[in-house]
Amino acid sequence: MKRFAILLSAVLTVGCGGSATWIAEDETGGATLAERGDTLEITAPAGLTLWYATPLRGSYRIVYEATVLVEGGPHDRLADLNCFWAASDPEHAEDFFARSEWRGGIFARYNSLDLLYVGYGGNENSTTRFRRYYGQRFGAPADEVKPLIGEYTDAGHLLVANRPLRIEIAVTGDRTSYSVNGEELFSRKLAPGEGDGYFGLRLLSNRTRIVGFRIEQP
Repeated sequence: MKRFAILLSAVLTVGCGGSATWIAEDETGGATLAERGDTLEITAPAGLTLWYATPLRGSYRIVYEATVLVEGGPHDRLADLNCFWAASDPEHAEDFFARSEWRGGIFARYNSLDLLYVGYGGNENSTTRFRRYYGQRFGAPADEVKPLIGEYTDAGHLLVANRPLRIEIAVTGDRTSYSVNGEELFSRKLAPGEGDGYFGLRLLSNRTRIVGFRIEQP
């Protein structure tokens, strides 16, 4: 398990004093992060999850600009600008990172978690999907563990090389939503406490730039 302390100039309203700590689960051990001001460039040779190290509870909003870079680099690939939120481990309710090394960035092992997931430009940039994961069902068929809630396949809701996307994830009261460039793509009603948990950037074999990451809480 790797811990990256990344200084961000954006104001974080979760008591981090301007410093965000990310915990990396890296399938190859070869992921790299380069930080410049409020910009973070991430190179993921294979599967990589970067967890924001502080769990979120109650109402909150996660905002960041993300760009999948395709400029001829060895790991440049136009696909998989994904994220998890409201993540918890039903087997380790008090220690989310107890199985961090076992998960190790291997996508199938995230089926062991309870969480919400958007795969933007997944399946080689042919789908954008919203799923709810039920970790208690780990080992069951995938459509039982992580049922599909919503999907887009049109070009307007897929990735374009080097085009920034402003992503907003909101949890407010009994509802969560995922929006891109001001358009709400997905929403879902939540049970009490269902929106609590960890946020993670989930990348796969690509190079991604994150700008102005911040978390807002009332």
